[in-house]
Amino acid sequence: MPCIAILKHVCLALSALWLGFCTIAAPAQAERIKDLASIQGVRANQLIGYGLVVGLDGTGDQTIQTPFTIQTLTSMLMQLGINLPPGTNPRLRNVAAVMVTATLPSFAQPGQIIDVTVSSMGNARSLRGGTLLMTPLKGADGQVYGMAQGNLLVGGFGAAASGSQVQVNHMNVGRITGGGTIERAVPVALGQDNTVRLELNNTDFSNTKRIVDAINGQFGEGTAAALDGRAIQVRTPEGGNQRVAFLAEVESLNIKPVPANAKVIVNSRTGSVVMNQAATVDACAVAHGNLSVVISTEPVISQPGPFSTGQTVQAQRSTIEIKQESGMLTMVEGASLAEVVKALNAIGATPQDLLAILQAMKSAGALRAELEVI
Repeated sequence: MPCIAILKHVCLALSALWLGFCTIAAPAQAERIKDLASIQGVRANQLIGYGLVVGLDGTGDQTIQTPFTIQTLTSMLMQLGINLPPGTNPRLRNVAAVMVTATLPSFAQPGQIIDVTVSSMGNARSLRGGTLLMTPLKGADGQVYGMAQGNLLVGGFGAAASGSQVQVNHMNVGRITGGGTIERAVPVALGQDNTVRLELNNTDFSNTKRIVDAINGQFGEGTAAALDGRAIQVRTPEGGNQRVAFLAEVESLNIKPVPANAKVIVNSRTGSVVMNQAATVDACAVAHGNLSVVISTEPVISQPGPFSTGQTVQAQRSTIEIKQESGMLTMVEGASLAEVVKALNAIGATPQDLLAILQAMKSAGALRAELEVI
C-alpha cells in the first residue's frame, strides 16, 4: 500500500509538471490577417438624404420656427400635382423634417435592402409613430444610390400634461429596418492586373513583414511584397472564382502580431484614463495635494447718519479662503498594469488628479508609455 500511494503521488506530480510545461510553452494568441488588414477598394460608403416624416400625433415641427418644413412640404405637394394658394402658411403639427442616413455595403447590388436611420432636424418633440416618405439617398458625389421609406421604430417614449413631462430614452431618432433599397451599384475594381493590395489597420513594419512571410510561406515566394509599413501587394490567380478562393485563404491565415505599444489614453473632458497592459512606470516619488481657492462676495449696505445729506450706498465685501490638502510622498513603481493601478490608487488620486500626475510622470521620464490626450 505505501508503494502504491508513493507511485500515485509521483504520477500526480509529473502530471502537474507536464501541465506547467504546456502552459509555459503555449503559443501566443494568433490573429487572422482579416482582423489586421483590409483589401483596398473593398469598403462601405455613407449615404445621406433629406425627407419628411408624417403621421405624428401632434409632436411634429412647429412650422413658424422651422420654415424649411413648410417649404419642403409645399414643394412635395407641387410634384404630386397639388398647388397651394399663394400666401398659404399651413400650421401642421404632424410633419417633421428629418435627415436620413445609411451605409452602402461593398459589392451591394440594385434591389438589396439596407437599414436606415432617421433623425429630426427641426424642433419636433417626438418621431414616434411616424412614417418616412420616399427619400432619395445620395453619396458624396451627389448621385442617388438608394431610396428610403417606411415606418419608424423609436426606442423612447414620453408623456406630458399640465406642465409635467416624463420621457424615457431619446424620441427624436428612429430606425427603419430594411427601409432602404439600393438603386445603383458602386463599381469595385478588384484584382486588376491580377494584383490586390492589403492595407493594415495600423501602420506597423513588424506586422507587415509577418503578413508577407505568412503569405509567401503558404503560396510561394514572391506572392506578397511589402510596399511600405502599411500596404502589401499580393499577386492573385486569374479568374473570379480562383481569385475569391485565394483571397479567402489569405484572410484566414493566422499570424502572431507584435505586442501593442505601451499607451495611455486620457480624456480631459470626462476624466477617463485607460492604459494597456504594456504600460509601466519606473521608480519615482509622487506627492499630490489639492489646492482650493474659495472667494465669497457679500453685499454691504452703507447708510448715512440721521439728518445728514448723505445717500445710502451698496458695496461688496469679498472674502478669500485658501485651502490646501497635504500630499504624502509616495513611492510609485510598477512592472505590470496591475501594479501601476495599485500604486496610483494608493495615492488616493481621483481620475481628474491622474491627468496631472500622468503628465508629470511623462515629463519626468518615469512613464514608459505614449501619453495621448483626446
